Amino acid sequence: MTPGLALFYGGMVRAKSTLNMIMMSFVSIALVTVVWLVAGYSLAFGDDIGGGLLGGLDHAGFSGITPETAHGKVPELLFATFQLTFAIITAALISGAVADRAKFSAWLVFVPVWTLLVYVPIAHWVWGPGGWIAELGTLDYAGGLVVEIASGASALAMALVLGPRIGFKKEAMRPHNLPMVLLGVGLLWFGWFGFNAGSALSADGIAAGVFLNTLVAGCTGLLGWLFVEQRRDGHPTTFGAASGVVAGLVAITPSCGSVNVLGALAVGLAAGVVCSYAVGWKFRLGYDDSLDVVGVHGVGGIIGTLLIGLLASRMMTGGKEGLLLGGGASQLGKQAIAVPAVAAFAFTATYVIAKVIDKAMGFRVSEEDETSGVDLALHAETAYEHGVLGHATPLGPVSELSRPRPARLAAREPNR
Repeated sequence: MTPGLALFYGGMVRAKSTLNMIMMSFVSIALVTVVWLVAGYSLAFGDDIGGGLLGGLDHAGFSGITPETAHGKVPELLFATFQLTFAIITAALISGAVADRAKFSAWLVFVPVWTLLVYVPIAHWVWGPGGWIAELGTLDYAGGLVVEIASGASALAMALVLGPRIGFKKEAMRPHNLPMVLLGVGLLWFGWFGFNAGSALSADGIAAGVFLNTLVAGCTGLLGWLFVEQRRDGHPTTFGAASGVVAGLVAITPSCGSVNVLGALAVGLAAGVVCSYAVGWKFRLGYDDSLDVVGVHGVGGIIGTLLIGLLASRMMTGGKEGLLLGGGASQLGKQAIAVPAVAAFAFTATYVIAKVIDKAMGFRVSEEDETSGVDLALHAETAYEHGVLGHATPLGPVSELSRPRPARLAAREPNR
């Protein structure tokens, strides 16, 4: 899913930021993996050390975990690796809020610190043994709180710390490569089946129901977004279709194991419609969430988490039911307590982390580098050597990759 996200984000930005956007996702894979192995997994899924707030360090460095160690029905090594992928993509999602203007060096510091101080505690609250949200009885099957709301709230904090892009609300900053966007969404959608259905930790009927719910919500999210575009703008767009799919998938992530197929239809449709309006909030409120992490992941995660309280089905949960299916308001109340708690913690902690990094080393590139393009300024390379869509590649230092090669050598090399 994370390479799919890299392509999705890479196509959404302007051509001069493509490689940087992709790199922010790919480097997150490496950084979060190291953090997870050293201490993250133990702190998130280790035995609670008090108050339901954090696990212990008994499994730091994967101490005590062997190929024979089991977590429920699966080897613990497999479970820990599966949970690692959740942590990776959550960190990578935040990069969309600061596209075009963040220092790569600052991002390298931010990701491991954020993972340990923000993601890990929330994961323990919701999924860890003795976590306070788990003990409350709140349902989050595959990460509405842990992944979507946490990344959305953190993205808002990051956007506020770094400030808007040069030209925000004055210049059109359209996606430069819509086929890349759609390819990324296709990979994301495919991976999302594993993200959600894999959370069953078994190939059984519940996993099959979750798989179908994930497909259905992505479809109705797409249709809902296109309906709004057609009604509001007069044109259904490919970018809207891609965004609608993601909105539906985001909303079904927490609820996929709690609602039946009709509930999944409603969850996806609600997300597609509401998120299509929510992405415009940044222009009214003045925060520059470049790639709409807040409007899609934050808002979509809230929708999916709260709708569990209305649409939860005993058939999927094994007991708990939502308000509209006769279960009363109890579950809705539990969902409603967790949403602001996670959002407030993620926003506040991320804001502090980003501010400290900004003061220590600067989190934003210079105006000159932002204008010329962060690809060339930060990585000494560009995604499109000969320009794209009629726009020439910005002038800058000649790297070894772009330096003209002797004809005798160029003839031997494959086309780049």
